[in-house]
This record gives sequence, structure tokens and C-alpha cells, in this order.
Amino acid sequence: MAKHRSVADLFRDRVRRTPDLDAFYSPDGRGGWKTWSWQQVGEQVQVLAAGLRALGLEDGDRVAILCGTRVDWLNIDIAINCAAGATTTIYPSTTPEDVQYITADSGSKVVFAENDGQVEKLVAHKADLPAVTRVVNMDGPGGYDGWVLSMAEFEEKGRARRAEQPDEYDAVIDRITPQDLATLIYTSGTTGKPKGVELIHDCWLYIGESLVDMNILSTDDKQYLWLPLSHSFGKMLEVVDIAVGLPTAVDGDLTKIIDNLASVRPTFMAAAPRIFEKVYNKVIQGAREAGGLKLKIFRWAVEVGKAASKELQAGRQPGGFLGIKFAIADKLVFSKLRERFGGRIRFFISGSAPLNRDIAEFFHAAGLLILEGYGLTESSAATFVNRPDQNKFGTVGMPLPDTEVRIADDGEILIKGRGVMRGYYNLPDQTAETLQDGWLHTGDIGEIDPDGHLRITDRKKNLIKTSGGKYVAPQALEGQFKAICPYVSQIVVHGDKRNFCSALITLDEEAITKWAAENGVKGDYAAIAGHSKTHAMVQGYVDTLNADLARFETIKKFALLPADFTVESGLLTPSLKVKRKAVEKRYMDTLDGFYGDSMANL
Repeated sequence: MAKHRSVADLFRDRVRRTPDLDAFYSPDGRGGWKTWSWQQVGEQVQVLAAGLRALGLEDGDRVAILCGTRVDWLNIDIAINCAAGATTTIYPSTTPEDVQYITADSGSKVVFAENDGQVEKLVAHKADLPAVTRVVNMDGPGGYDGWVLSMAEFEEKGRARRAEQPDEYDAVIDRITPQDLATLIYTSGTTGKPKGVELIHDCWLYIGESLVDMNILSTDDKQYLWLPLSHSFGKMLEVVDIAVGLPTAVDGDLTKIIDNLASVRPTFMAAAPRIFEKVYNKVIQGAREAGGLKLKIFRWAVEVGKAASKELQAGRQPGGFLGIKFAIADKLVFSKLRERFGGRIRFFISGSAPLNRDIAEFFHAAGLLILEGYGLTESSAATFVNRPDQNKFGTVGMPLPDTEVRIADDGEILIKGRGVMRGYYNLPDQTAETLQDGWLHTGDIGEIDPDGHLRITDRKKNLIKTSGGKYVAPQALEGQFKAICPYVSQIVVHGDKRNFCSALITLDEEAITKWAAENGVKGDYAAIAGHSKTHAMVQGYVDTLNADLARFETIKKFALLPADFTVESGLLTPSLKVKRKAVEKRYMDTLDGFYGDSMANL
């Protein structure tokens, strides 16, 4: 049973118990950080919650947030729940058409828009948003005949409401139940319209309570949070903040991650694998560019680190001659990498997509433990996670307490527990298809080892079956290639119903630009990607990958694409996952060209 009745109750209790502890840090615009105590957050939340009730929000009404990752997002989201509302999350990169669809489909009454640009998305479709009574412009002015309020105008309504009804805040929280809707998150989707995932208060309470009971975080920790808060992964981290009471520095600017890590000096950070891949490739490339003795030392340190990591994974400290070498390697190489992350990291949490084991072991050798986890929006983001004292690379760990797991006959992972969604909003048929007898059908293929750790094989729908009848797991090949090639950004392995596997590859612009300058290849990214020297260089890495694969798995042909995948181009989700079907559709002419006379195999 839940220890609290709602996220709002959990938050109110946090403020009461630790009012003076640091809650959030936000950039102050001068290179430093503004500190918010739990008491200060509590006071701001009360004003915002009262403002929503003043605008006519009733219990269960939806309020949308169209905004990037910042402390204001957290305050508003908490306030929506404390006003007995449910938050509809919308990524700031969402197109005006999808903003209109999500806002209208959810029936949101109020929308918080980050700035004038986001407000314009709503104004352009005002006629199609009859349920929206007000838009709050967080960073800009009001207008449009009062339909848009500035944040100052909204907060003034909140302060007036509090003065008129000082007991309303507690009274509203007291009547929220664990079964009430807390969050409505629309899955990004690769085909069709996005679906609204209904996550009730009890879903988030379960996640918070589980992380507290696992005792892997405390108020002595500090988090750096940059992930999209519109994603379930980010929302989960918000709830963990409240449940544990740990301080969190919040900044969604991806270009400042490394600089912020150095100034914040967090003890843990959650990220998508792409962040670790970029750091890994940058370190490898830096060593190669240094060359000479430095490169030899680096290669020696990596080999020593791998051996030491094996010992640590087996529960043993590297001893004897290995221990001496590891200490030297740490001083010369690994300690410098730790400092780039602030020097205090206890562990990272990786989720949203598979993490290559070689990359995980490289970081482990450097004293930077990456705990891989797994979950879906439909399971409140956190379902499995490795623990610091029970970590297995190549797995996503063990389930959270009291979550039931079953592997279906076809290998699909099924989940049952308090973290599972109530259903898809206004989509009974899709809900019935995904939730069968209380079991969430994840669409992922996996296996559970004797120690209870889950290993993800691939997405059920992503498994490739070649025309020769052989099954290939593309994500496994893609992860291996990213660990081999320091210039790759993204790779999509293709081959379903084809007679061999091929690949679409994009390059990391920073890394390949340096390589091009050193190898006499001129031009912009597209020109570099199209150059024969670049293709030959990447071919060498493809050959290395193929050497360890079964013949039917090998990449026979590949193309270097003229542009990387981005969220804006519609080829990446906001959580940086590749939209595989969208990529294949856009580049189908290229893919078809690989197979020539094999079109009959389609």
C-alpha cells in the first residue's frame, strides 16, 4: 500500500519534513546557480496551484506544459497535481499541428507555454482548441484579448486566491486519491497519432517508494538533471527528488552538460546512451590525435582497466601486479576522465535505449559506474534497474520490488504491477490490446538470467527476418558498431525480408570534421560524408564489425547519409531514440538501391 495518497501529498510531506534543505538549483544567468529550498518551492507551488483554481480548474482537469527542462517546469507540474489536476506533457520541439492535437485530445483547459514562440503554436490553432480557457506565457507578455496571461498576471491571481481561500490548498490535496490521474504523457510514436498514456498518482508513488526502499540515494546525493521533463524518464527523476529529498541542478541546455557537470559536481546523473557514446568516442579520438607515447599509455590503460573491471564485476578488488598497474592507469588516465564529470559521481543511470557493454566497461574501469535500467512510458519509466551492489553489464537489472515479470512464449516481456499505466486516454481498443489480464505487453524481447537480471534482446517489431529465414537483432549490431567506430553518430541496420543486411550511417559532426581536416577532405558535413575517403575509412570499421558476426548478420552494404538524425527532422524522438521506421521510409530509395535485382525479396 502507498505511504502517501498522492504525489501532492508526498510533496507536501517533503516540505514539512525538510523545509530548509536544498531542493533545486537553476542557472542564474551569470555562470552560477540560484538555490531553491523545499520551503521556497512549497511557497511557489501554493501560488501556482491557487492560480489554477482561480482560472476555474476543477478536480481531474488537465493542464498542459509546453516547455523545455527548467526548474519552472518542475514547480508548475507539482502545482498542477497539488491543484488536483493532471499534467499533459508536450515537448517544446513538437510541431504546431501535434501541439494542437495533443492539447485538444487531452482536453487541457490551461496551457503553460515557455515563450512567445510556443505561444504562437497555440494561437495559430486557437479555433481548434475550444477547451483551452487560458494560456500562460512563462517568459513573455500576455495578450490576445486576455486569452494569454503573463506569468506575473497569473501569479497575481494565485496570490489573490490564497488570500481569499487560505485553507483551499490543503483541502484539495486531502481529497486526491491514489487512483486519480496525475500525468498524461503522449508517446512520440513512429506511425500514426501519439497515444496519451494515463499514469495515476499511485504509479508515481510506487516509483518513489521503491527508490527510497532500495536505499541507493539519500539527501547527501546531488543530481544533475537535463533530460526532457516531458518524457517519463524525466518525470520519474522528479518524483525521486521529492521522495528522497535530494537536491537537483536543472538545466536542459545540452550544450552545457560538460561545463555544468564541472560546476555542479553531482553524485549521480541519468542519461540516454547517446551521451555516453559521445563522451566515449571523444576520449578515444582525443587519444588517437595525441598519438605517440600518450596513445600508447592510453591503450595500455584501457587494457588494464578492462582486466580490473572484470575483477570488480566478480566482486574482487584488483590485486597483485594488476592492482599496481590499475593504480598507475587510474592516475595517468582515468582520474582525468572522472574530473570531467565533476569528480564526485557515484553512478550514472542509463535508460531509454540499449547501452553497449564495451562502453559500460570502459566507464567502469574509470571509476564511473553506469547502472542500466529499463521501463516504458506505460510502466512509469522505471521497471528494472541495476543496483550498485548487484550490477551486471549487458543487463537492465532486476525488477523494482513487487513488480511481476513474465516472458511469453514468443520471448516478449510482460509486466504487472503498480507502475503500469491505467490505459491509453480515450483508446479502449489499444488499451485492451496492450493490457491483457493486467499484464502490460511491452513489445520488447528478452530473457531473465538465474540471478533475476533481465537482458533485452530487441524490440519485437524490430527483429529482422531475412529472405533466407534467418533472424537478426539490429540493435545488438548497432550497439557493437558504436563501440568500434569513434566517428559514428547513428546507425540503422536494415534487412527485413531482404537477402542480406545493410545499414544507414550518420557521422558525429565534430569528430568527422577533425578527421577530414587531417586527411585532406574538404567541404561541409554532407561533402565529407559523400567523399570516397570517408566511405573507405568507415568501411574498415564495418569490416571489423563483420569479422565477429555470423555470415547472415554481416553488413554487406552501407550508406553515409548527408545529414545526422535530429528531433527537428522527425528522425529522433525527444529522448534521442531513433525513429527506425521513419528513417527507413525517408531513405527507402537508398535502401532499395542496395538490393538491385533483389526487389522481389521485399
